[in-house]
Amino acid sequence: MDGFDIFDIVTLFGGLAMFLFGMNLMSSSLEKRAGGRLKALLSNITSNPFKGFLLGVGVTALLQSSSATTVMVVGFVNSGLMTLGQSVSIIVGANLGASITPWLLSLADVEGGSFFLELFKMTTITPIMAFAGAILYIFQKKPAKRDTGLILLGFAILMYGMEAMSGAVTGLRDAPEFGRIISVLSNPLVGVLAGTVITAVIQSSSASIGILQALTTTGSITYGTAIPVIMGQNIGTCISAILSCIGASKNAKRAAVIHLSFNVLSTIVVLPIYYLIYHLFDFSFASLAATRVSIAMINTVYKLVSIAVLLPVLRFLEPMSHLIIRDSSEDGEETLLDERLLKSPSVAVGRCRDVTVMMAEMAARSMLDAFRELSSYDEQLAEDIMESEDKVDYYEDKLGTYLVKLSARNLSTADNAQATKLLHMISDFERISDHAVNILKSAEEIHEKKLQFSSDAMRELNTMIDAVTEILSLALASFRDDDLNSAIMVEPLEQVVDSLKDRIRLNHVRRMQTGECTIEMGFILTDLVTNLERVSDHCSNIAGYILEMSGDDQNIGVHEFLHNVRSGEEKEFNDYYDYFRVKYRMPEHVG
Repeated sequence: MDGFDIFDIVTLFGGLAMFLFGMNLMSSSLEKRAGGRLKALLSNITSNPFKGFLLGVGVTALLQSSSATTVMVVGFVNSGLMTLGQSVSIIVGANLGASITPWLLSLADVEGGSFFLELFKMTTITPIMAFAGAILYIFQKKPAKRDTGLILLGFAILMYGMEAMSGAVTGLRDAPEFGRIISVLSNPLVGVLAGTVITAVIQSSSASIGILQALTTTGSITYGTAIPVIMGQNIGTCISAILSCIGASKNAKRAAVIHLSFNVLSTIVVLPIYYLIYHLFDFSFASLAATRVSIAMINTVYKLVSIAVLLPVLRFLEPMSHLIIRDSSEDGEETLLDERLLKSPSVAVGRCRDVTVMMAEMAARSMLDAFRELSSYDEQLAEDIMESEDKVDYYEDKLGTYLVKLSARNLSTADNAQATKLLHMISDFERISDHAVNILKSAEEIHEKKLQFSSDAMRELNTMIDAVTEILSLALASFRDDDLNSAIMVEPLEQVVDSLKDRIRLNHVRRMQTGECTIEMGFILTDLVTNLERVSDHCSNIAGYILEMSGDDQNIGVHEFLHNVRSGEEKEFNDYYDYFRVKYRMPEHVG
């Protein structure tokens, strides 16, 4: 084409590469910087459609990518974390939230002579952000400030890429071949198809709209040409969710179908309405050249109109997805930890914590059931304990593998510390489940051989069981509820459990000397108190991780941390120790 050579093509693709890289850098850095806020937003998943809509808008505005939000939604549905009905309003909100990026890209069209307007022109604000971002990233040590620097750098790179694309296509202004291509795009069906294909290939509606905004510098993109292309771009952005649901559960696939259905229906309904009104009232603006600002405006207005027009039928999107993805079709089951969430590390860490809570509650329940088996053996309960042990082992395997993959991602300092501690904690919870099985085996032996402890031994054992039940409850509460008060009470109680183990062993020896207890029962009693004491050790580790993570120094190691707690002159520790020592007091002499 005249005025457009190979060097312009190189510049165009280089600008697109900078745009995509800047978008990715800004999005990932925004997520790291706002990891806690993002998790707080997602924790508000609700069946209230309006709140779900606002959630979709907010998360997408934060991530600057509707594709990222919808892929997360597919992951949530696949994990059972979100129902299919809840996903509908969030997906709709994500569509609107994505309209923010084109407005940022339209800063290049800011004009005016005042200092304030000059400050927000692309040629002014981009180098300022690049400089500020570089200063923060290079010279700041705090991760949060470095992430802020990367956000600014990402935005600057994105804007430089946008400017490079705009400069590269300027030569197309007078090319007759380009004019013929644009005239073809004025056909609404061709325009929708072109927007869909380009966006599907790039897998970013923001980048696709950015290209369209860059082309406005040629003066050949009219309102009438841009409208169907933008509609197609909103369809093409669904490709990310569609690809992500391959191998997922039926409901996850339905979430992707809902996303695609909404955008396709929007085009099918709004495009004919637009052309009907256009022919009735003869819109003069349709032949006017579009600008970057007008492209952003068209995109936003189209999304708002789509929501308004389809609002009455939104509730039918879920049953429609069931018709398309039928229950009889072969499909995967709900996934405990979805790989799709790895693209949003802060969310993935939160999901790992939720699954670890499930694992912890299962292990604790198995332990309490095992205690009941000692006093009243029940075969069905024994089977339940063994099944829980298998599930806990499965959870540990899945969580361990997933957390290792997650640790390789670009995590914030807080998320990295959380992932590391979870890796340690799942081992402790799994060992608690193992000890529940060990106690069950002792209960089976007592039941099968019709053995019986002496009244003194049983009373002492019950005292230790009560203490371990409490320490298990405190450790679970400290982890599940981030309860530091419960965590503080664990270590003093663990010291009391240790002393109870020693006292029971000493009293057992005295009972054997007086003939009150047999060697066989002594072996069983020793096994039981050993398992109980080890359960308290694991509870101590868990509480130690919670306390360590709440402190300023999260790198000293839990065992050193607990040593500092035990050896310190902390009145709180001593007070709790005295309290539990009295509460679970055992006589020094028996008989």
